[in-house]
Amino acid sequence: MAWLEITIDTEPGRVEAAAAALTAGGFPELVIEDQAEFETFLDENRAYWDYIDEEFQQKLQGLSHIKLYLEDTDKDGLAELEALVKKLGLSMQAAAMAETDWEESWKDNYPAVEVGKNLIVLPYWQADSDDSGRTPIILDPGLTFGTGAHPSTQMVMESMEETVKPGFRCLDLGSGSGILSIAALRLGAGSAIGVDIDPKAEGIARENAAYNHFAAPEFTALTGNVTEDQALMERLARGEYDLVLVNIVADVIIGLAPVLPRFLNEASTLICSGILDTRLEEVTAALEKAGLTVTRTRAKEDWRCVTAKRSTAWH
Repeated sequence: MAWLEITIDTEPGRVEAAAAALTAGGFPELVIEDQAEFETFLDENRAYWDYIDEEFQQKLQGLSHIKLYLEDTDKDGLAELEALVKKLGLSMQAAAMAETDWEESWKDNYPAVEVGKNLIVLPYWQADSDDSGRTPIILDPGLTFGTGAHPSTQMVMESMEETVKPGFRCLDLGSGSGILSIAALRLGAGSAIGVDIDPKAEGIARENAAYNHFAAPEFTALTGNVTEDQALMERLARGEYDLVLVNIVADVIIGLAPVLPRFLNEASTLICSGILDTRLEEVTAALEKAGLTVTRTRAKEDWRCVTAKRSTAWH
């Protein structure tokens, strides 16, 4: 099936109104590319990011348009759209697209990822065809953060290969897709608890755990913020964890630092990642102030991952 890609030019500040009018006019499946919208999103979610790809930002520079797709045989739909766009006082361009299998082609963006000495992250559609001999971590990679492709996640998994022992009890704060909890269980951990502030992550992590044949009590997914939800923190602090994982961003790790020792005993290991090299000293200082001792730092590209232990002086 061949398609037309329609690009409707708008102006900063008008894109939302134009999208609403197009939706009301019977064209709800839209892609908005707008620099102002993107910058607003960043401002509203500043606590959860440290780094934005400069090339991507440059591509958005000055952009304010809407894209949608029609079958090239849909002449009536095209005519309706042209009339609506003209009524809105906007302009549009239509470009033919090569025939392709849209439902399958997106999967090309999620190849298997080999991590560390013996792990491989597999999209679920490759689970039965992998012959790498590595330990598989099977995910639906299109659902939420955590596909194994990012250096910060890879460094945590590499550290886990050296750390996890049979029967380990693990706590994964900021669990996202559940990839690190699943990796812990694949490496022999006895149980893993994944916690995320996003309610959607809880169901997604359970689904991904099921792809790997893990369910409660081996894997538990929870929603909440341990720095704000005292009941949740107390519930989690009652656990005896051999390994605590925090793969988020520097500001969140710094905010969590004061409570992290509550989840650790003197034999436990803490692994923190998602730290840009420019923020490493801040994170290390926050962990040390909280009574933790950094024992190792890993580096990959611009990212850093630290391993820490609870200080014997902590109380």
